[in-house]
Amino acid sequence: MNIHYFKYKLLAFVCVGIALSAFQSANYSEEKSTLTYQSKKDSVQTPANFGFGRKATQAEIDRLDIDVRPDGKGLPAGSGIVLKGKAIFETKCVACHGVGGIGGINGSLVTNKNPLDKKKEKTIGNYWPYATTVFDYVRRAMPFNAPGSLTNEEVYHLTAYLLNANEIIDDKTVINAQTLPKIVMPAQKLFVPDDRKGGPEIK
Repeated sequence: MNIHYFKYKLLAFVCVGIALSAFQSANYSEEKSTLTYQSKKDSVQTPANFGFGRKATQAEIDRLDIDVRPDGKGLPAGSGIVLKGKAIFETKCVACHGVGGIGGINGSLVTNKNPLDKKKEKTIGNYWPYATTVFDYVRRAMPFNAPGSLTNEEVYHLTAYLLNANEIIDDKTVINAQTLPKIVMPAQKLFVPDDRKGGPEIK
């Protein structure tokens, strides 16, 4: 019985050895195939063009490259005052955002200080963290029926009016690329930068 036991044990070891050898051989072939594929893929040169379209002109790029950062980088030349902004608002904005920027069908832009109104809306005055965002958003997205149609001067005027209507600046303040980034919004302190370490960092 002992002889048969050792025979079966030896046969089992041989089978395991054959299986391991086959597995290692298969892995080696797969790795070699992957390396060969990667080598071929990495050696392919990207063509200068794909045979359609054309290179964008600098004027076309400039027309789309209009983002404005919180520090004011990207703000164009020009300036705005409250009085002119009020006139533009009443002509191009009141239909969606209501008289004085309150209660419009597309949402209020100005904080409603009426104690009888229990509806709390997120507005420029109580939610937006940076004054430059007002200019950036209005220029690229407003008015609703013709986004991007406002001139830089018109956007500066509207920005001045909306900040004044939210009691953030007085009616004599001139808004331009130098003064706008210096305005501290009431809600700025409510936003906390995510500076956590030790994991994926999203900036």
